[in-house]
Amino acid sequence: MKYTEHYQLNQWDAADRVLREDFNRDNQKIDTALEETAILAGSCYTRLLDDPYFWIALKNTAIILGISILLLGIGAFFVAMLLNQPMRGVNVCKALIFAPAIIASIIAGVIWGYLLDPVTGLVNNVLRAIGLDKLALEWIGGKTLSPYSIAFVYFWQQAGYIAAIYLAGLKTIPHEMMEAAAVDGTNFWQRLLHVTIPALRDTFVSVGVLIITGSMKIFETVQQLTGGGPTHYSETLVTYAYNTTFARGEYGYGMALATATFLISLILMGIYTLLLRGKD
Repeated sequence: MKYTEHYQLNQWDAADRVLREDFNRDNQKIDTALEETAILAGSCYTRLLDDPYFWIALKNTAIILGISILLLGIGAFFVAMLLNQPMRGVNVCKALIFAPAIIASIIAGVIWGYLLDPVTGLVNNVLRAIGLDKLALEWIGGKTLSPYSIAFVYFWQQAGYIAAIYLAGLKTIPHEMMEAAAVDGTNFWQRLLHVTIPALRDTFVSVGVLIITGSMKIFETVQQLTGGGPTHYSETLVTYAYNTTFARGEYGYGMALATATFLISLILMGIYTLLLRGKD
């Protein structure tokens, strides 16, 4: 009986040692895998700094963002102010301006692809037909004008949506406030700077966040108009991350690009929000 108990205890000890060795071995494998993953992730983020196509994509995204802020952030605001005036046909104008916002981005890319194609596009063919060959430029597919054309298409599609947000904000400003400012002898620009804009501060915050996030994630329009070409010269951060991940199969570097895009967007939104909120 004692021999049997001693034998069983030895068996349990042996099994326990085996389990402990397996557990330690598995932990070592996990630690090694984590170290290799950390090294790989670090190399992916380091590669960003030396990747010329990343900087091209970042530059193109910055161009699109800058133009969008000017055209959407400022231009759409004045469009909304015009639509806020009592005039004949204003409802038709609202519908026409808002209509592109309901078109899918991929369809918008198809439409403007037919218009802006350097060889067969309507714009260049019209310019050549009226003798303005010098103005028939390489609007898409080139190394220079592609991000500007993409930004214009994005503005065309989003202008009505942003103007509608501004218009909703303008409707919340009491008419009596504007009348009182006018009675005090203020002109249009004084009322704009000291009454309208301060009253729409929260609206400007919302619009700014929408413009930043929208510009940073433009994808379908770029893919349809240029596909990121030629040789990545019209890539944006999102299209470059997508092509790197799924077209080239570099999943680690693609995720690093996506993370960098997210962080840049987050930082820009944070700075913009703090700048406006800080004026309260």
